[in-house]
Amino acid sequence: MHPEVQAFFDEETFTVSYVVSEVAAEGGPRACAIIDSVLDFDAKSGRTTTQSADKIIAYVTERKLTVEWILETHIHADHLTAAPYLKSKLGGRTAIGAEAVAVQRTFKEIFNCGDDFTPDGSQFDCLLKDADSLALGSMSIRVLHTPGHTPACMTYLIGDSAFVGDTLFMPDFGTARVDFPGGDAGTLFRSIRKILSLPADTKLFLCHDYAPGGRDYLWETTVAKQRAENIHVQDGIEESDFANMRREKDKTLSMPNLLLPAVQVNIRAGEFPAPEDNGVRYLKIPLDRL
Repeated sequence: MHPEVQAFFDEETFTVSYVVSEVAAEGGPRACAIIDSVLDFDAKSGRTTTQSADKIIAYVTERKLTVEWILETHIHADHLTAAPYLKSKLGGRTAIGAEAVAVQRTFKEIFNCGDDFTPDGSQFDCLLKDADSLALGSMSIRVLHTPGHTPACMTYLIGDSAFVGDTLFMPDFGTARVDFPGGDAGTLFRSIRKILSLPADTKLFLCHDYAPGGRDYLWETTVAKQRAENIHVQDGIEESDFANMRREKDKTLSMPNLLLPAVQVNIRAGEFPAPEDNGVRYLKIPLDRL
């Protein structure tokens, strides 16, 4: 089955969000899922805006789609999710991998979150496990647990299309980093091989692209192309070689620009900390911690 996929690229964070909808009879109702949405955030001023999410709202509204799910492939460290805003405008249920609880526990300690934050996943409507299935109108969403970049990374398989989050990039850029808390190179390699065991013509939709070498931005590939060309995990590369490469490469990488605000917000399913006694919400910067 072929779902209809519409991508929305945010160049500020190099993030691709998706609206995935069923193909129904002309004029008939169509269900959709939103995957990896973006809330615009200006780190210099601390201001949020909703231009990126509003483009999704306009698309869904124009096509009279019914939002059933607002999905996160993982707790992102490079952009803030717009899930609460989208839910307030369009409905739907939020969902993420159940191992997000482990990520919440780690960052609750790092950010010294107060008693108002409970790291039990209750901030999301649904916690997902490997092999779970979600209804999407006449279609279904098959859930694959694909950790390694983070413990909670999930891949969503809808018809002939898989939404892999940060686990894989385009073949000329390789794979996700593993130096965040709970990341592991060997685990990532095995998760990628799990994805690459899907049928060769399965479409893979990525969460990011950085246009290496100045090429155009791209975010759609296939299992066959990844197996033949991915510079990190093409067929013939062994787990030990990949793990050594990944660990050495990660030593050279800087932290994402929005890691500190993004993680604090995303562990709360996109909600901000409660206002303080002056009515203002604040995010923290832990010094000499990360």
